[in-house]
Amino acid sequence: MAREGAPPAYDPAGHDSGLRSALQELRAGRWMSMRALLEQTTSWPRWTQRTQVLAASAAGTDVVRAWLAEEPGSVPAAVMHARVVVERALRAHREGHARTGELWLQAWHACDAAARSAPYDPVPWVCLLALARLDEGQRWDEHRMAPPEPMLPPGPWGLLAQAGKRDPHNREAHHRMLQFLYPRGGSERLAQAAGFAQWAAGSAPPGSALHVLPLYVRVERYRRSASREAALDLHWVAEDATREARQAYDSWFALTPHEERSPLDMNHLAHALWGALRFSEADRVFEALGPYWTPQPWACRAPGTGSSQRAVEVFLQARTRSRSAAQGGGRRP
Repeated sequence: MAREGAPPAYDPAGHDSGLRSALQELRAGRWMSMRALLEQTTSWPRWTQRTQVLAASAAGTDVVRAWLAEEPGSVPAAVMHARVVVERALRAHREGHARTGELWLQAWHACDAAARSAPYDPVPWVCLLALARLDEGQRWDEHRMAPPEPMLPPGPWGLLAQAGKRDPHNREAHHRMLQFLYPRGGSERLAQAAGFAQWAAGSAPPGSALHVLPLYVRVERYRRSASREAALDLHWVAEDATREARQAYDSWFALTPHEERSPLDMNHLAHALWGALRFSEADRVFEALGPYWTPQPWACRAPGTGSSQRAVEVFLQARTRSRSAAQGGGRRP
């Protein structure tokens, strides 16, 4: 358990010590530890998560290019290359960079090559899903396919299905689909995103991280609200919000091994349970987090100047309040 009042640390590796070591080596310009780590990764969920975190760190370097040049036949290197160029294209899009279109095309070709090199790997298809959000007008046919349910919007459903064929209920694939839906319009699209999250969680098996997905949509709704903070707090104690938090706790957190829990998912769950006044459950999630945190979703309660420090303060307040209530018998039934 983290020391009472101790400031949390942001570490993309979280409790994954092997990933942390590989990241340290990568930042020093070395790729051997990354290769060894990926060779030892035997589950698709962990493979997806590790390649994502590694690519975010490698995108500003030539480390993966050096690896691929040294071992041109390496399948993990080809997948990591796709990861890196997709990350660069997404960053260019966010920044409005003039080379976005060029980088997008490079990334698409890298994903296509990785999909052919690794036909059983979900990550190339997850990467193509990530690129779909760059097609803001949905001009590509594969980005406006008919949905599997009539209440869901058209979108890159074929790409999601390809990822799911290789890793059913892949966490990142569904988050990428959610990100595709968010920017397309106002309240109607947000309602469609909520419908998608509920559909995904409702079809997910016990232990799946998709049970946390509705909490992300709820944070997005909260973030977009122009109401005063006091009124916004009512958002989290509403019956449906409390139900979503308890469902995520019971169907995911309580059933999932510690090493398989995403720090970002745990932060969203702790935030939702605290907001719903479910202090006992929130305290258990904070305990599992230990010294680690992620800026989201806490930053949604700390907009404006100094938001980073304010987000840390909100996290600490939530952790202290949950721990105090749980230890003092202030648990909600």
